[in-house]
Amino acid sequence: MVEIRFHGRGGQGAFTAARLLGVAVTLFENRHALAFPSFGPERRGSPVLGFIRIDDRKIADRSSITRCNVVVVLDDTLLDAQVFSGLQAGGLLLVNTACNELPLSIPDHVRTVIVDATALARQYLGRPLANTAMLGALSALSEVVTLQSLLAAVRQEMKGSSAEKNALLLEETYKTLGGQWQ
Repeated sequence: MVEIRFHGRGGQGAFTAARLLGVAVTLFENRHALAFPSFGPERRGSPVLGFIRIDDRKIADRSSITRCNVVVVLDDTLLDAQVFSGLQAGGLLLVNTACNELPLSIPDHVRTVIVDATALARQYLGRPLANTAMLGALSALSEVVTLQSLLAAVRQEMKGSSAEKNALLLEETYKTLGGQWQ
């Protein structure tokens, strides 16, 4: 089972990213997924979490994810020790930031990749919504999901020009990080 945690702020699409990933693996890769958010009555801009479990078998565990394989950070202002909490040895930390270095010490057991997904989102979407760019990064840097499945999920779940713009953003982020067409 693969478990992923998304850190973002309300309105940045942390849960939407988890949900799109779930659609991609469920409908287009014949696997099982369970995506769910964690937030309270906070307003736009407050910290939120999105979670997803992915497995080849039906998922019965609906509890909070405490240990994960991947952490995706949509907003670098959320970087603190809590981000690493539960990230397994050899786990992947994907951080959306324009900085070349992160402002805190990263544990040695974590593979860290920095992506300026906001800049790519502004270029392709015309706004700083980086969640689909980070999904493209996840596909390029792991075997969690194929790019083709993500593209199909975006085209199914989004409408019109938004779907095509997000598909281009996925592809560009994937290529930027050296992903091979799958």
